[in-house]
Amino acid sequence: MLMVAINFENNLSYALTFLLATLFLVATLHTYANLSGLTIRALRAQPAFAGQQSEFHIMVERSKQRDHYGLHIKWPQSSESLANLTEDDRVNIQLHMAVTNRGWFNPGRLLIESTYPLGLLRTWTWIDLDLHALVYPRPLASAELPGLATDTPDGAAAMVAGNDDFFGFRNYQKGDSLRQVHWKGLAKGQGMQTKQYTAYADRSVWLDWDLFAGLGTEQRLSQLCYWVLEFDSHKEEYGLRLPGLVIEPALGEKHRDRVLKALALFGKEDRPL
Repeated sequence: MLMVAINFENNLSYALTFLLATLFLVATLHTYANLSGLTIRALRAQPAFAGQQSEFHIMVERSKQRDHYGLHIKWPQSSESLANLTEDDRVNIQLHMAVTNRGWFNPGRLLIESTYPLGLLRTWTWIDLDLHALVYPRPLASAELPGLATDTPDGAAAMVAGNDDFFGFRNYQKGDSLRQVHWKGLAKGQGMQTKQYTAYADRSVWLDWDLFAGLGTEQRLSQLCYWVLEFDSHKEEYGLRLPGLVIEPALGEKHRDRVLKALALFGKEDRPL
């Protein structure tokens, strides 16, 4: 355009040329300044099951009293968030990304870009945040739990020899203790009978690695994960036995999260790399 203005000595062409050049320079400075002075902080990541989406929480903060407009923030495979810093000095944003394998998941480098103010130029930066999501195994349903110790409801009576709560009599069997023989009944001609005693059944269940013999590691963990959620939803006590790890039976959200974390990190690093 400058060459056209010179050749034709046209003042309007000169004016248009210098106007566009000025706009380009101003846009360059404002586009750069729109990202300058920002602080990005990793807050937390929500645990998720493999195959689902995890939620990542990030804070964007300005260090100077300068407004920032149209900040596009995302990971290459995540949802995108549009942020503006005008009235507030900081803003919290949430990004969602699908997670795959169990263990610690790192979403990679975060992209922040802007085309403010005119949309003619684009400025961007990549940030590597220390942010990891814990990924639990994908729950895999099974028809029944192999080797479940008892289906007796909590508090029901079960016959246990040597307890102090009397339950009833049964015919004497070879090997029964003579101390439990009902001698008064024998003296009355009722035959030789043995006293039976009761205890109260413990409904606590052990989710054991060996319950799913023959399955691969990931299948075992997925089925154990399914039963953790089942027992937790029914408010039933359960414990976990893995090679090298035992978690005693308990109830509650903290216990569930502890068990799920143990399943997620089985055979992996306890801390994010």
